[in-house]
Amino acid sequence: MGSEKIGTVELGTGGPRVGVQGLGCMGMSWAYGPTDADEARATLERALELGVTLYDTADVYGAGENEKFIAPFIQAHRDEVVLATKFALVSNPDQPYTRAVRNDRAYVRQAVEASLRRLGVDVIDLYYMHRRDVNVPIEESVGAMAELVTEGKVRHLGLSEVTASELRAAHAVHPIAAVQSEWSLFSRDIEQSVVAAAAGLGVALVPYSPLGRGFLTGSFVHADTELGEDDFRRRQPRFTGDNAAANAALLEPVRKIADAHGATLGQVALAWVHHQAAARGLTVVPIPGTSKRRRIEENTGATRLALGEQDLALLEPIAGRVAGDRYADMTFTSAGRE
Repeated sequence: MGSEKIGTVELGTGGPRVGVQGLGCMGMSWAYGPTDADEARATLERALELGVTLYDTADVYGAGENEKFIAPFIQAHRDEVVLATKFALVSNPDQPYTRAVRNDRAYVRQAVEASLRRLGVDVIDLYYMHRRDVNVPIEESVGAMAELVTEGKVRHLGLSEVTASELRAAHAVHPIAAVQSEWSLFSRDIEQSVVAAAAGLGVALVPYSPLGRGFLTGSFVHADTELGEDDFRRRQPRFTGDNAAANAALLEPVRKIADAHGATLGQVALAWVHHQAAARGLTVVPIPGTSKRRRIEENTGATRLALGEQDLALLEPIAGRVAGDRYADMTFTSAGRE
């Protein structure tokens, strides 16, 4: 595994053609502790060799530093890649994990200009509203984003962590190419209504954290003792204290399936996410993050792993048994608004 190019798919009705698996770039320079910058750059290149063409970042990742980090790679391969970035989360430099949300028209325009400068490009291929400010009508926010398309600064629009009704309201203003939300063996709340709405509208799903921020790979159990002080996962309820031990036990069926297929835990977790495309009738392009070439080879290998009915049956009950919320503050997700 690892030497074959992945397949391609249209990212939503009328959206760009992309590899069936993208790359989340956040951890290359922010949130998950120190990384080897040279290895991360090599990982970007290796991903492209393997057919990964959707590269995902956001202005809040490291207060713009992640956009700057991937900029040289994006510029060098501008016609080969689909660049996705996001706006809306405003961080406090003194408290990097304390965030406010802005969706107002003035901020949309301010944010896109700043991202274009940091990335060193003339146009962003896919521009997401990262989180929803319920105090601003979504029609206003998407209307401002649509103006950017008209002006040639953005090609396609996306939303992150929205409800089904919010997606429909947004899509009525301007076509939405993709919805990005957490979706994995451990996180399935978007199946309540968002997945069906996206399928009905021809909108793609771009699952972030499809590997449960690494937890589903078995690479760590107790974030509070195994990960560094600056690692974001130490602040997430699922990965600390009694929750971590309880959730680690849920990986046993994943391990069993991996052994049977000669695969890794992470490949099984990703194969489950890829399976949702056919099962639910929509485009699904997960964006697992990594800064290591061996991991990108492992992750893309998951696109060639087919899970059988027995495998799927073993995996089905896992999400319902997970201990702890996705975030310490779930108001930053769509879950509470469904």
